[in-house]
Amino acid sequence: DGKVSEGGLNVTLTIRLLMHGKEVGSIIGKKGETVKKMREESGARINISEGTCPERIVTITGPTDAIFKAFSMIALKFEEDINASMTNSTVTSKPPVTLRLVVPASQCGSLIGKGGSKIKEIRESTGAQVQVAGDMLPNSTERAVTISGTPDAIIQCVKQICVVMLESPPKGATIPYRPKPASAPIIFAGGQAFTIQGQYAIPHPDLTKLHQLAMQHPPFTPLGQTTPGFPGLDATTPTSSHELTIPNDVSGPIV
Repeated sequence: DGKVSEGGLNVTLTIRLLMHGKEVGSIIGKKGETVKKMREESGARINISEGTCPERIVTITGPTDAIFKAFSMIALKFEEDINASMTNSTVTSKPPVTLRLVVPASQCGSLIGKGGSKIKEIRESTGAQVQVAGDMLPNSTERAVTISGTPDAIIQCVKQICVVMLESPPKGATIPYRPKPASAPIIFAGGQAFTIQGQYAIPHPDLTKLHQLAMQHPPFTPLGQTTPGFPGLDATTPTSSHELTIPNDVSGPIV
């Protein structure tokens, strides 16, 4: 049912948002209180992707009225954060609230419209700025759609985007965007491993263990040789193994 009613569209939708870590922290709140309140008051299901990635996917599912309520609460929370950041700032112009939707690329043509007519209409009728990324997000068939403006303009904009998405369903299979962990540079010094974060070298115990284990043994036996590569060992000598837990956020650099 894609008919427009007084309160919005009488359908169930799933909208995906792309957020940075700081934005996610704001949505979750202390001990998860903020997102719990948003779920209860909006009636929408709000799920945040797991992991230590710098970007996370926030999925909002429910009847359209519930989705619009959730978006309203998120936009107002971000505006509250902007106001708080400006309290002791010398910046005079207030930045707009910005949200990034993740939309199947096959629907972006309908969102832009012929010659950009649809996106122009949405901008003019809502007062929000809308930008559709030209490139697809890595390893996916989705694009980022950035919406900026006042909380009210963003809500009106999301409503119109929902109408377009319902009128033009995705074509073919959609490969969803999944953010990957950031790979921090690693250095070894004095027998210890450090990850580089900004201007600081942070000790990393797990990688230090891995480095120390690697240094205890000579290289692997060359191909074609059957003699074990460890001195003093023969085929009957029991070997020992070491189990090392490596966090997800550093497994990429190790590989």
